Amino acid sequence: MRNNSELVAIYGNFINRALVLVQKYFDGVVPALDELTDYDRATLKEFGDVKTQLEQLLDNFKFRDAQKEAMNLARIGNKYLADTEAWKVAKTDMVRTGTILHIGLQIAANLAIAFEPFLPFSSAKLRSMLNLETFSWNDLGRFDLLKVGAKLGKVELLFEKIEDADVEAQRQKLLATKKTNELDVFKPTAIKAATTIEDFDKMDIRVATVLECTKVPKTDKLLQFKLDDGMGGRTILSGIAQSYPEPEKLVGMQVCFIANFPARKLKGIDSEGMILSAVDADGNFVLVSPNKTVKNGVSVG
Repeated sequence: MRNNSELVAIYGNFINRALVLVQKYFDGVVPALDELTDYDRATLKEFGDVKTQLEQLLDNFKFRDAQKEAMNLARIGNKYLADTEAWKVAKTDMVRTGTILHIGLQIAANLAIAFEPFLPFSSAKLRSMLNLETFSWNDLGRFDLLKVGAKLGKVELLFEKIEDADVEAQRQKLLATKKTNELDVFKPTAIKAATTIEDFDKMDIRVATVLECTKVPKTDKLLQFKLDDGMGGRTILSGIAQSYPEPEKLVGMQVCFIANFPARKLKGIDSEGMILSAVDADGNFVLVSPNKTVKNGVSVG
């Protein structure tokens, strides 16, 4: 069920219109039922086998179809009020107005029962507005659920329209929760085979400041770093472009790199080393950087 286009515009609109009109013309009291028109009878007839239809769908686990069937009942009620135009009839015939709104209220009571399996809290709210204290699933399809002269409860909006900004805020909240959960269950990869201090000493890890950072043309992954390494400068290519869509923002950042990797040509550019990075829970690369500024060219180890 779509909140704005169905719950608000159809179901909620029908309920609000019916209850507000009863408050306006009958002081919130269930009006009497007078002579029925053919249209009244045809509308009531559509609820005749609703209980059987919903039960068959629910028993066969066709929950989406059952929801659609319940929403169709709300459409019937909404159309009935729109077609009968009680607010216009009230100018000349209050008896007929009472009949229209009596039928509208009985439809509303049926909807409170029909939607109970799918929207229990909304159904409870609607029952409160109707003062329908006792009900049973077996009552579905009956049109004497609300007694003439009974006082309705406080009228409220059954559903609130959800704005795009609210949806986006909730989406961001869920994403944040997802990231937190992923961090909670994160398991580091297995430790590699044992190495020695001599092997580690062979790697010359140093710190440099990013002077320029641009995306390499005709590639999706490569960034070209021009670094101040304290030794005359160097260029290093790194395949982290998708994690840094605005590479110019990296200018001025200090990064760690392996200085003694043999230069190799990538896309016609000499890459003189390897920039170090980690990978976060989302699979994005995160550059390794000292937590405070140090001299360019200092060793890490």
